[in-house]
Amino acid sequence: MSQYGHAATLYLASMADDLKCYRCGASLAELSLPISRQDECPSCSVYLHVCKMCEFHDPAVPKQCREDDAEEVYDKQKLNFCEWWKPGDLVFDAARAQEESAAKDALVALFDEGESDKPGQDGPMSEADKLFK
Repeated sequence: MSQYGHAATLYLASMADDLKCYRCGASLAELSLPISRQDECPSCSVYLHVCKMCEFHDPAVPKQCREDDAEEVYDKQKLNFCEWWKPGDLVFDAARAQEESAAKDALVALFDEGESDKPGQDGPMSEADKLFK
């Protein structure tokens, strides 16, 4: 093996340790590199060959991509065939994930308030069940 081949192998191995899923932040160290188009996060099962997982993804620039020659991809969370795709090691944003989780919790609390699915307690579901008995 040439010196460059060994260096490339070491680089890919160290990169795998640093990669995290853009959605859940789970480590992708167990995946073999390079990441294939069909690879999924072992934790949350989202596809990884998506714009949001790419080093060039940047919501602040036109087309949300810093690679000028890349074709525009409209859904940044869907699998794509971009030839410029390169996994980014800083794509997981813990603050954004925490905000998203808090928003989901607030939404659940808003629509789940006062409802109870426990047997013996009256709630909207038990009232609906009474109609069909």
